[in-house]
Amino acid sequence: MEIHRKRRRGSGIWPYLLLAPALIIMLSVVIVPIINAISMSFQSYNLTRPKKIGFIGLDNYAKLINDSLFWKSLLRTLIWVFFGVGCQFVFGFMLALLLNKSFKGRGVVRAVSLIPWVTPGVLIALMWSWMFDGNYGVINDVLLRLHIISDKVAFLAKPASAMPSVIITIVWQGIPFFALMILAGLQGIPGDLYEAADIDGATGLKKLFYVTIPSLRNTIFVTTMLRIIWVANSVDVIFNMTEGGPAYATQTLSVYVYKKASSLDMGYASAMAIMLMLVLLVAAIPYLHNTFRDQEG
Repeated sequence: MEIHRKRRRGSGIWPYLLLAPALIIMLSVVIVPIINAISMSFQSYNLTRPKKIGFIGLDNYAKLINDSLFWKSLLRTLIWVFFGVGCQFVFGFMLALLLNKSFKGRGVVRAVSLIPWVTPGVLIALMWSWMFDGNYGVINDVLLRLHIISDKVAFLAKPASAMPSVIITIVWQGIPFFALMILAGLQGIPGDLYEAADIDGATGLKKLFYVTIPSLRNTIFVTTMLRIIWVANSVDVIFNMTEGGPAYATQTLSVYVYKKASSLDMGYASAMAIMLMLVLLVAAIPYLHNTFRDQEG
């Protein structure tokens, strides 16, 4: 009996030992930086004036509330996320439905469709910047040949066209993510459900809305929430295409934070980063609620 008790005590330590490396990494790369950012947000932490670094309470947040550029950047972030993620989902869903069908060369098409997702964001930004270029961009050439425009357009140099241009870029990058995740969900739907729908005389559209989409509810919800967080935090595509311009037309909150941090105003940048984190936490509440409800169920 004593030997069995010692074995049980020893086995109880193993789960903690196995979790320890992951917990240490999480503390090192996530929790500690967040705590440092929160601490800096309450300080005058400008590295160009190291002698003036010190605690200033809520001054950074008061400055942030009165910063019109902050609110405009937040609004652009909402536009960036809404249209970017929304279009990614719609086209990703359509691509997943296509890739789920049997046709010759399906494996090649699946592999090629992942290219935008595995391509680095910086390279994507450079590639699409060339395509949108007002002098030698291929998009201008195609539109001119189709007689949609009569003269070349500098898409990234005009406030009215810059935001739609970067949204198109992020949509192209994110479509494969939705397609891959939804495709995995489609392959997990039992064929019996579609057979039952055929017996009831359901059309293809009815099967989509009454069988496919309800069966993919959790997949759609989780992938959409994850993509919202990633797109809201993304900097590489916008910054390398427009640097937030022209005239701040494409400056999202994450780009604004990056610019402030690059100018070494770490205190104010941290305050904005914390505000962005709080906004995303509010957006993540439905995801967390759904996760806990599924665990309880």
